[in-house]
Amino acid sequence: MDTRVIESAPGTRRRWTLAAVSAAQLLVVLDGTIVNIALPSAQSALGMSDGSRQWVITAYALAFGGLLLIGGRVSGALGHRRAFAIGLTGFAVASALGGAAGNPETLFAARALQGVFAAVLAPAGLSLLSTTFTEPGERGRAFGVFAAVGAAGSALGLIAGGLLTEYAGWRWCLYINVPVALLAVLGTALVPADRPVRDEGRLDVAGALLSAGGFAAVVYAFNEAEPYGWGSAKVLTLLAAGVLLLAAFAVVEFRVPHPLLPMPVLLHRARAGALLSITLMFVAMFGFYLFMSYYTQTVLGYSPVQAGLVLIINALAALLGSTLIAGRLHGRVPPAALIVPGLVAAAAGVLVLTGLTARSTDVLPLYLTPALILTGLGLGCVLPPTAGLATADVPPRDIGAASAAYNASQQLGAALGTALLNTVAASATASYVAGAGRTSPAEASVHGYTTALTVAFGILVAAACVAGPLIATRAARENKENRENRR
Repeated sequence: MDTRVIESAPGTRRRWTLAAVSAAQLLVVLDGTIVNIALPSAQSALGMSDGSRQWVITAYALAFGGLLLIGGRVSGALGHRRAFAIGLTGFAVASALGGAAGNPETLFAARALQGVFAAVLAPAGLSLLSTTFTEPGERGRAFGVFAAVGAAGSALGLIAGGLLTEYAGWRWCLYINVPVALLAVLGTALVPADRPVRDEGRLDVAGALLSAGGFAAVVYAFNEAEPYGWGSAKVLTLLAAGVLLLAAFAVVEFRVPHPLLPMPVLLHRARAGALLSITLMFVAMFGFYLFMSYYTQTVLGYSPVQAGLVLIINALAALLGSTLIAGRLHGRVPPAALIVPGLVAAAAGVLVLTGLTARSTDVLPLYLTPALILTGLGLGCVLPPTAGLATADVPPRDIGAASAAYNASQQLGAALGTALLNTVAASATASYVAGAGRTSPAEASVHGYTTALTVAFGILVAAACVAGPLIATRAARENKENRENRR
């Protein structure tokens, strides 16, 4: 029997669903950045080598990105509420294990285990949101809050990481997940129940192995591109292996009777536009966050806590964009009317920073604040409609798969953006030093940052140009349906 849309969930239960799913989204997103700030302290405490410390970040990214599609299938098979509770509980246990780690190997294993449970938790949460909020107005507000939490999570992770590391110790960057996860688990008791999918047949083992291997290879290649460069044999081999595995996965999914990711989920034009938009948005934004972290600390001399606090501007702008703009306009305007302007606004914010030089004055009011506001508003306007489109018009049995594809797009975009734009910045810095002769480190660094941000600007403009026509097909149909409904 197919999973059914949760029927007429009472208002209180719907609010609990939104609160629990938002808390889980905060955990998943925040954990991608909060540990970055604590990494130097953890390395010193556990005696990690410089070569192995990256696994604190990479272990989580590989497990999360590689297992997302399988997590979407598990969510449908167990029932989204049950999978959600299991994911939260496992995430809390893994976080406690990491916080108590006495050696690097235990910490690496705990981070990988966090990624495993996050891969179940993320698609289950988005699926619950999609099936609980079906009325256009409520759906828009719910996805607006969900997106605001996601957009603010990265910035809050930097702030929380700095505060916890400085005043409580690096272990609390992991321990903090435990009470938040357990409170969300308690909240699931009030989340409306759903029914597991019972008619999907045998597990698509070949698809599961190919997707996990392909995503893991691609994400690992992106991570390794930072230290080794895009032209290294290791990175090229990993990328080739990942592409081949994912191509084989696509072939298998067309042929098996019960695919892990049904191809119609991806071949839907508006959904493809939404997935492309969010992937490219995350490519640019994670490069932007990387720039903000390095520029504020190495050039402006901010402390980690001060650098994180600056990003509060971005978090607040994203909150306003997702709730007051996208949340309220959802269902009233076509999705393209939010997504395309959102991409353009983010591009404008990134463009502001390309004018920076090492001699720029009044940087915070003239450059950083406008850029943070514009990118935050843009991100806030893009996240809710893309999340809605990713799961709209999907058969109930495929909601978990569609939710997993949306989360996988975010993960790939984040990994690619960090690696790609960091490599561009490093190469531009080296070229500037070689060409300019005597120059200050600040001048070379700022040149590298602005070059990378110019690439990010081009990515966002390209995203707006390509995604707009794809999403507009659904927009036209929705306008027609809305006119008919008003009659």
